[in-house]
Amino acid sequence: MKLKRNIYTFVLLSCSVAATYFVTASTAQQGIAKQGTADTQYQAGATLFMQKAAEYRALAYQAYNLAHWQLDADLDKKNVKKLPKAERKKPRAIMIDIDETVLDNSPGQANQVKNRTAFNSKDWNSWVMMKKAKAIPGAVDFLNYADSKGVKVFFVSNREESQKQATIDNLKSVGLTNVSDENVLLRQVDSENRPISTKEPRRLFILQKYRIVMFIGDNLDDHSDVFERKSIADRFAETDKIKELLGKQYIMLPNAMYGSWESAIYEYGRLSDAEKAEKRAAALELP
Repeated sequence: MKLKRNIYTFVLLSCSVAATYFVTASTAQQGIAKQGTADTQYQAGATLFMQKAAEYRALAYQAYNLAHWQLDADLDKKNVKKLPKAERKKPRAIMIDIDETVLDNSPGQANQVKNRTAFNSKDWNSWVMMKKAKAIPGAVDFLNYADSKGVKVFFVSNREESQKQATIDNLKSVGLTNVSDENVLLRQVDSENRPISTKEPRRLFILQKYRIVMFIGDNLDDHSDVFERKSIADRFAETDKIKELLGKQYIMLPNAMYGSWESAIYEYGRLSDAEKAEKRAAALELP
């Protein structure tokens, strides 16, 4: 009788352990599934275009060739004669974005696509701290040329201040000759520790002592605050207003992976993957 009771107890314990194992395993699998179910496949084409298309490289070189020609024109004083005397006396500066303008972060984007993970600060910070981003074609040659001509280059990015040293190290590692704490201006926070994403205060800071010869970036927000949080129609209208400055004072780099252009499609809202997909589909212009 005692032997039967012991066998019965053993069976109950075994079933309990097995049940606990399968519940735990199932919960863990569900957790993994939740972490890897973001709708990122639509970004694959844009990421591949940046990584594998010679056309992308051509566009990047074209942008920096234009920047070179416009800088030479300014150095030859062709553009300076029309400026007020106070502006003529200021030293020249270039205000340039970093991500997808100087540094290529497409491997980080590719990782998101492959693992089906949405953009998040933890993964982004891990990528930044690796300091493995390569240079955008044409960027290093042009910026080193500008530096050799005495033009101050300001790298203005919305990376976090905590990422500053890693950013400086990465910029130096791709071959840039003049990068320091002074000319790398990252995103600041307000008195309530909220991030200040607009670059306008940093533009005004540079303009106190320098004449900004050109703005270079992959996002129109890099050039002027008139584009910030505007609708698609308003962004088009503002672009039409500056069309004569594009390729001269404003140099654009292509970026189909992400940017304010996509946020405008979502009307700058916090949407689910399904809602974003619906917005993208609705935004397509059909025959």
